[in-house]
Amino acid sequence: MNYDRILIRYGEISLKGRNRNKFIDKLRKNVRLALSSFPNIKIEASRDRMYVLLNGENGLEIIEKLKHIFGIQSFSPAIKVERELEEIKNASLELVRSLFKQGKTFKVTAKRSDKTFELNTDELNHAIGGHLLKNIAGLRVDVKNPDINLQVEVRKEAVYLSCEIIPGAGGLPLGTSGKAMLMLSGGIDSPVAGYLAMRRGLEIEAVHFFSPPFTSERAKEKVIDLSKKLAEISGCVIKLHIVPFTDVQQAIREQVPENYSMTSTRRMMLRITDEIRKKQDGLAIVTGESLGQVASQTLESMYAINEVTNTPILRPLISMDKTDIIKIADKINTLDISNRPYEDCCTIFVPSSPKTKPRRDKVNQFESYFDFEPLIQEAVQEVETLTIRPDRDIRQEINDLF
Repeated sequence: MNYDRILIRYGEISLKGRNRNKFIDKLRKNVRLALSSFPNIKIEASRDRMYVLLNGENGLEIIEKLKHIFGIQSFSPAIKVERELEEIKNASLELVRSLFKQGKTFKVTAKRSDKTFELNTDELNHAIGGHLLKNIAGLRVDVKNPDINLQVEVRKEAVYLSCEIIPGAGGLPLGTSGKAMLMLSGGIDSPVAGYLAMRRGLEIEAVHFFSPPFTSERAKEKVIDLSKKLAEISGCVIKLHIVPFTDVQQAIREQVPENYSMTSTRRMMLRITDEIRKKQDGLAIVTGESLGQVASQTLESMYAINEVTNTPILRPLISMDKTDIIKIADKINTLDISNRPYEDCCTIFVPSSPKTKPRRDKVNQFESYFDFEPLIQEAVQEVETLTIRPDRDIRQEINDLF
């Protein structure tokens, strides 16, 4: 059966009030961007539904793209027919016959968005179901767990037939919640935090701290690959800001007692990220912290680290177990990249006994013995910014950088 369109359901957008059209318009633009390689499609958006008219394009490839677009609750390949009972019955027969194999069961699920239609839902179910049973030998009804669920949606302009509901990515359309900076390490957690932030409509720019010669070029390449994956998921461009952090990290090692060095390192990273945020007009900072997971993620540590900025710090993973985070990383295909054995600057110079309950007054005292501000400003000035596009080859991104 050749479907001629894909019906998109909004989900959470449907709960919006007067600003619903803003979310729908943004979703339409995001769908258009994600499907830019299909020039013949046409997108129609209304207050309740969106349709992708295929116009001969490859529906299976388009379905794979739609699965990753934030703001889509679910979607269905569909056929549009006129609001005439005989046309509905004949189109339903053709659709179900194309999917039927001996032993399969079915049911009809009718829905009338337009109550002026001549038949109610029960009458539609019986009329269409009877027509199918009469014309397909061996077809049986199963209303609880059918193999084929023919969905018939009656709307004012037409009737839409489909047999499959495909889950979407959910959340809100990317870009509807503002911009934030993602502190992206080479680990498992921060890419997942970036994914969840984007799912809530946040546009993200990634910030990565690079400390040569203690961290290798392969560690940088790993983070570029993670950024590439996030760009592929969102279908949008992601900026990656690579911060030279060696001088700052060495100064911390020399000036701050070992058990407080990790706390001070996180504070300097946050200060630098906040400076980049100001330049890029971001409104928040996203981290991959999970409460109590490591010494720097205790509540006392976060309290001491947060002191250096008034910018909102968003922590999508704050209450998640590591196993839950790993499951999401596997689902979004960042887990294998994160597991590559190349150290980032968060894993070098790790103290043997880091403070799990650092005090603000103590860390301020240790940092007061040395003026870190010039090093911070120098790091900000020397940031390398890479634009990651979802449709470019990752090797080209690396060539551009080096």
